[in-house]
Amino acid sequence: MLAAAQALAADASAARPGGAAPGPHFVPRARRVIHLFMNGGPFQADLFDPKPALATYAGQRPEGANLRTERKTGGLMPSAASFAPRGESGVPVSDLLPHLAEHVDRICVLRSMHADNPNHGPALFQMNNGTILPTRPSMGSWMLYGLGSANDNLPGYVVLCPGRPVRFAELWTNSFLPAAYQGTYVNHSQLDGDGLIPYLGAPAGSRHAQRKMLDLLQRMNAAHRDARGPDDALDGRIASLETAFRMQTDAREAFDLSGETAGTRAAYGEGPYATGCLLARRLVERGVRFVQVYYGNGQPWDTHSKHNEQVGTLCRAIDRPTAALLADLHARGLLEDTLVIWGGEFGRT
Repeated sequence: MLAAAQALAADASAARPGGAAPGPHFVPRARRVIHLFMNGGPFQADLFDPKPALATYAGQRPEGANLRTERKTGGLMPSAASFAPRGESGVPVSDLLPHLAEHVDRICVLRSMHADNPNHGPALFQMNNGTILPTRPSMGSWMLYGLGSANDNLPGYVVLCPGRPVRFAELWTNSFLPAAYQGTYVNHSQLDGDGLIPYLGAPAGSRHAQRKMLDLLQRMNAAHRDARGPDDALDGRIASLETAFRMQTDAREAFDLSGETAGTRAAYGEGPYATGCLLARRLVERGVRFVQVYYGNGQPWDTHSKHNEQVGTLCRAIDRPTAALLADLHARGLLEDTLVIWGGEFGRT
C-alpha cells in the first residue's frame, strides 16, 4: 500500500553537469517515508487481494500442494472476510478494514510483489535490505544517505517496535555505509523519556558544563582517530555523541504525546501500534526522513493456528490507527510528500 507519493527521490530535480544522465521524467515529491511493517506476514486474501476461487475449491488439495514442507499442509481454505468495492476507484477492500477502506482513493494496492524465500528471516532481509542475506544497507539507510537529514537534533532514521522483531538490528543495518546511517531503534512500549531511549536524560550539572565535557571527549576521540587512521565506526560514534547531546531536548519533545489533543488521541486509538503511528507522524513532522513502525514483538502476523480469530484481532488493532495516520498527514499537508508503505515480509498461501 503506497500513499500519496509517486517515487523516492531527491528534494528537487536539477540538471546534471558534464553530460550525466538526466533526472527523472516527473518531478519527485516524496521527502520522507513511514513504513508500517506487519512482521510475520499478513494473508493478502484477507485484506486487499480477494481470491474468490478459494471458496469454489475449498477443502480440495491441488497437486501443487504435494510438497515436503515444514508443517503438514491441508486443503484450500477460503478467507472468512468479505470484500466490496470502495471509494471512487472501486478497489475491493476487506470488511476487516472498515476505517482504512474510507481512504482507498489515496492508496495504491500492489498485488504483483513476491518473495524469493518462504522463511521469515531471509524474507525480512529481502523486504528491508533487498537481499536474503544481511549484506546490504537497509532502505532507510539508503534514503538517509541519499537525502540527508532534515533535523540535526534527531536521528534521520528511526525504528519503532514494542519489542524485538525477528533478526532485530540486522533489519535496519547500515552495512557498508558509514555508521551514522544505521537506524535508531526505539522500544516505544514505555512512553517516558528514559524508558524510550536509555540514558537520554542529561547528567547533573549545567548544559554548558556538559558541552565542555563532550568537547573534551570529542577531541580525545579525534586524536585517537588521527593517530590510527580513518575509522568509519569511530566517526559514526563521534557523530552519534553529538546527536545524543542535542536529542536530550528535542527527542523528549518529539516523543511526548501530552501535547496532542484528546480528539487526535481518540482518532488513533490505543495500543502500541496506534502509539507507533502517532509517533511516526510526530517524527516526520520534525524532519526525520525514514520511520519504521513494526507491529509487535517477534512475528505476530505469523498466524499458523486459529488464523481467523487472530487476524480479526490484528486487523482491529491496525485499522483505525492506519486510517488516522493517513487522515492526520493529509490534514497537516504532509501526505503530498510522504510515502506511507504498509505490508509485511511476504503473504501467505
